[in-house]
Amino acid sequence: MAFKNYILVCGGAGCEANRGVDLYKTLQKELQEQGVENEAQVVKTGCFGFCEKGPIVKMLPDETFYVSVKPEDAKEIVAEHVVKGRPVARLLYDKTQSRTNAKLEDIDFYQKQVRIVLRNCGVIDPDSIDEYIARDGYDALAKVLTEMTQDQVIEELKKSGLRGRGGAGFLTWKKWMFTKQVASNEKYVICNADEGDPGAYMDRSTIEGDPHSILEAMTIAGRTVGASQGVIYIRAEYPLAIIRLENAIKQAKDYGLLGENILGTGFNFNIEIRLGAGAFVCGEETALIASTEGRRGMPIPRPPFPAVRGLWQKPTVINNVETYANIPMIVLRGGDWFAKIGTETSKGTKVFALTGKINNSGLIEVPMGTTLREIIYDIGGGIRGGKAFKAVQTGGPSGGVITSEYLDTPIDYEHLQKLGSIMGSGGMIVMDEDDCMVDVARFYQEFCVDESCGKCAPCRIGTRTIYNLLTGICQGRGTMDDLQKINEIGRAMQKAALCGLGQTAPNPVLSTMKYYEKEYLAHIKEKKCPSGKCRDLVTYYILPNKCIGCTVCARRCPVGAITGERQKIHTINQETCIKCGECLKACKFSAVFRR
Repeated sequence: MAFKNYILVCGGAGCEANRGVDLYKTLQKELQEQGVENEAQVVKTGCFGFCEKGPIVKMLPDETFYVSVKPEDAKEIVAEHVVKGRPVARLLYDKTQSRTNAKLEDIDFYQKQVRIVLRNCGVIDPDSIDEYIARDGYDALAKVLTEMTQDQVIEELKKSGLRGRGGAGFLTWKKWMFTKQVASNEKYVICNADEGDPGAYMDRSTIEGDPHSILEAMTIAGRTVGASQGVIYIRAEYPLAIIRLENAIKQAKDYGLLGENILGTGFNFNIEIRLGAGAFVCGEETALIASTEGRRGMPIPRPPFPAVRGLWQKPTVINNVETYANIPMIVLRGGDWFAKIGTETSKGTKVFALTGKINNSGLIEVPMGTTLREIIYDIGGGIRGGKAFKAVQTGGPSGGVITSEYLDTPIDYEHLQKLGSIMGSGGMIVMDEDDCMVDVARFYQEFCVDESCGKCAPCRIGTRTIYNLLTGICQGRGTMDDLQKINEIGRAMQKAALCGLGQTAPNPVLSTMKYYEKEYLAHIKEKKCPSGKCRDLVTYYILPNKCIGCTVCARRCPVGAITGERQKIHTINQETCIKCGECLKACKFSAVFRR
């Protein structure tokens, strides 16, 4: 049945957590109550990416884009837009736009994006295999099974220049070729969906919005390398993604696109899901394999690499979600098409989770080579509250910070590495002038301490030692010798740690020491935190010549540390003060001073 209007509602985890489920149900209810259920259909899609403005509703066919929609808005959307054909102006992203049918790509957040991995997210119902097929879904698999040899698939990947998006950036075609060349009666294909970086949700959103693309790509990989079994390793903390994967697997089997004798070609391939317990180290491929086999997730030395000896000691291809999501498009459009996007050594696009002190946080996909300035200011809309940009962290706890001096740096594997950071899986956290870089370094080091598997001494002891030294600096106990110790330990970890977690754990610390040496020196020599984040180095005072006795600060103080009668000068009891800064935020007369 054809409808005059389609109401697309974001069904990503973020929007669903923000009353998106209620919005979806209320829209359906309003269509019935207003008697237009035959004129419009409500469709739950995957993540639109513009998480800052969610929940999002997109109207088709006119492509009107509504943001920050609440269930209470459903009645007006149906009454005005569906019944009368008039957009609800107050819900438009750009309330001044003259054209109400502005396309998604006309919005500043999307203008510089190129959506390959996210091509179906926010476009189709992820629980409908028919909608995926309508968007050329499984055409690539059919092509591989009926028109291409294994070598031809690898050749197209080689032309594309696709590198693994999990962080290391290893050429995908080489990994597949290694596994293909190994003689074995059993081979495996694994999808690494265990993203654990703070602030990262690229893989989760891709699966939630387009699960069939992962299944199709894994099946193509199985046909190419000679494997008949696939495994999706995903953390149990992603319940919505898991549900959609389970549904997609069932649908694909029902349609003869997964399982025995796929498309009547005699090729057999099955996929099962294995749940991880949320250990960051299990993002490392040998630790992931151990966990999949039911053992404790701990890395082992390489070689041999999993491509030669992996799951159950058999040749295994391991790629992450984003890498696989590119495969169907490369097969359909050709490696040369993909290679035209990006830079000479970093082809295609990259998905980032843009978060932190940014106006437009969300999931973005940009061509490799896009500059940090374009991402932060053109797509991200600049720094929240008009604050000054200070740094951006790429690569999560394994990456480093990049300063304003390098905002025009193209984002690719080589440039980030030269700056002391890494691409990682795609986390990108923006920081402003109020962030303390010593405290930031301590935060990431604490994360690495908690997530270290403890197998090798450089990581087990090194992360804890650096964390303790940073804690001392933040508490005013640091010395100049501590900086030398941190540097020596960090360099040793980079060379001696067993896996990527330990080798890259010092990156945030070493990069902040390099670019923000003055902040470290202020903490050590002056016993002062310039940003006011390290509470042990901060003292709050009330300036007598500016205090008018309004009592606002006293009422906001959570521990009653501020005393004083109305219209009389107030004081802060330093022994009681917990240095939360609420008094500074509350005072409208600049009477509270932080030192």
